[in-house]
Amino acid sequence: MQNLLQALCPILCRKGETMNYEKSCGAIVYRKYHGNTEILLARNLKSGHWSFPKGHMEEGETEEETARREIKEETGLDVLLDTGFRETVSYSPKRNTKKTVVYFVGIPTSHDLVPQKDEISELRWQEIGQASALLTYENDKITVNKAKSFIALMK
Repeated sequence: MQNLLQALCPILCRKGETMNYEKSCGAIVYRKYHGNTEILLARNLKSGHWSFPKGHMEEGETEEETARREIKEETGLDVLLDTGFRETVSYSPKRNTKKTVVYFVGIPTSHDLVPQKDEISELRWQEIGQASALLTYENDKITVNKAKSFIALMK
């Protein structure tokens, strides 16, 4: 994957510029509620986009540690991750930047939602089959459908 991204730099970068690489981790956090499966969606304060809780890796962290920390920071929830589901999405959020996001699925082990004031404007539990209507990005819609299939097998 890294070689592919480096090969794209001549296309995505101007002469003399280098490609920046970012990595974030998060999860499709779900719960069973009145017989339905609901997932937690977060609305970004600045952009207004709906997605899953996630954030940048810090030096020395594993993917799982990053996902748990970022979910806690953004939502107030502690989660138990299932690393049997691991979905990777790559995209270019801005010129000269390639971002990779790793998603797991997770269940909350705490219950009090507290949105991170400087990043999240709203948190919402959404029935998993209706989440695509709220999600902003196509990559997230694909990811939630994969997570839905994975979660269904866990019954």
